Amino acid sequence: MLSERFVNNASFHVSQRSTLMPRLEYSIQLLEKTLSQLKEKKYELTKSNLSSISTTSKLENSDLRQVELEKTFFFAVESLSRIHKRLESLSGISSIPIILPSTIPVIRTISSQLFEIMPESSQNLCELSTVLGSVLIDSGTITEAKFDFSASNQESNLLLDKAKLIVDSKLSKQYPNLDFFKAKYA
Repeated sequence: MLSERFVNNASFHVSQRSTLMPRLEYSIQLLEKTLSQLKEKKYELTKSNLSSISTTSKLENSDLRQVELEKTFFFAVESLSRIHKRLESLSGISSIPIILPSTIPVIRTISSQLFEIMPESSQNLCELSTVLGSVLIDSGTITEAKFDFSASNQESNLLLDKAKLIVDSKLSKQYPNLDFFKAKYA
C-alpha cells in the first residue's frame, strides 16, 4: 500500500506525511472512482457495438460514431490505468518529482476528451490534476527538485502514444471488418 511505503521511508518526515499523504491517497481514490465509471461506460459501449455490428452487413454513420465513442473511452481507460500504476509505484517523497510531472498532462488530455461526453468524469480528472499538481509542487519544494517540463511532456506524449497503439490494436481485433481510417474519413 502507498502509505506503508512512505511510512517505511526514513527520509519522509511526519510533517511531510501529514500534508502529502492525504492528498496522494485522495488522488488514488478519485482516480479509481473515475476509472471504474469509465470502464463501466466502455463495457456498455462494447457490448452494444458488438451486438449492433454483428447483426448488420452495412454500417451506418451512427454505428461508426458509437465505435469512435467506444475508442475514446477505451483510450481513457488505458491511459488512466497507466497513471494509476505510476501513482501506486510512488515509494517516497523523492519519487514524487520523478513520477508525477508526466502524469498531469495525460490526465488533462483525457479530461478534455471527456468534457462533452462525460462531464462528471472530466471534472473529477480536473480536480485530480489540481491535487496532484499541488503535491508535485510541495514535494519539489521539500526535496529541492528541479523539473524538466520538456522531458516530462515527451514522457507524457510517449505514454499517450503507447495507449493509442494498444487501443488501436485491440479494436482492430475486436472489429476486424472495420477499417478505422476509412471509416473516419468516409
